Amino acid sequence: MTAMYKDDQGDWMTVCLKYLLFVFNVLFWVGGAAVMGVGIWTLIDKSDYLSLLASSTFAVSAYILILAGALVMVTGFLGCCAVIREQRSCLSTYFCCLLLIFLIELVAGVLAYVYYQRLSEELKQHLNETMTENYAQPGKEAITLAVDRLQQDFKCCGSNNSFDWLHSVYMTSAVSEGRVVPDSCCKTITTLCGRRDHPSNIYKTEGGCITKLEQFLADHLLIIGAVGIGVACLQLAGAMLTACFIYLLYKEEEEDFSAV
Repeated sequence: MTAMYKDDQGDWMTVCLKYLLFVFNVLFWVGGAAVMGVGIWTLIDKSDYLSLLASSTFAVSAYILILAGALVMVTGFLGCCAVIREQRSCLSTYFCCLLLIFLIELVAGVLAYVYYQRLSEELKQHLNETMTENYAQPGKEAITLAVDRLQQDFKCCGSNNSFDWLHSVYMTSAVSEGRVVPDSCCKTITTLCGRRDHPSNIYKTEGGCITKLEQFLADHLLIIGAVGIGVACLQLAGAMLTACFIYLLYKEEEEDFSAV
């Protein structure tokens, strides 16, 4: 009677774990879609700004999330199939995939956090130099477009303030046609409006574009880090459930073999 009770208890635990893992994999698949969506959103939303950064860490973190999200979706589907079929070999492969994706997303989260810590320093060191030396220069069209969009989107002018433009290569050349700031600094853009730098004509945002861009990137990095680490922890829980399920299946197979 005791043996029968243990068998019933084992069967009950196996069934519970099976359905729990199935529900987990459905949620896991949805989580993968969310992770991939965050990565794509990070790259598409104002992606022009990436050309203003000295480091590619921001973009790399987003690409890692996209890769991890795609792997999560595929693995979630395979996990559902493995749980339904109750095959230990498939479940073991699924377990290994969970651990691999866990490491990938953890790396994305850590990269985002590390870059977040030195974001302010990088922008202060490189943004002013990039804007003043590369704006409207031959072969630097992407940077020119990024700077114009940055100043219009965030209603700012210059890296720290509008006076930064007085030392730029473009403004000190004849090509500028007497402008003291780019036309994209103007509140209402018209041709040659950059000749007049009065506060009524151009943006005089406190802290300049550095402050605005830093806040924008910091918000994105926090989301990348939170999503990456959050889903990674969810996967670790899934890996533990899978290991328990594999163990129960192994014990059942052992008991069936002993009975024979």
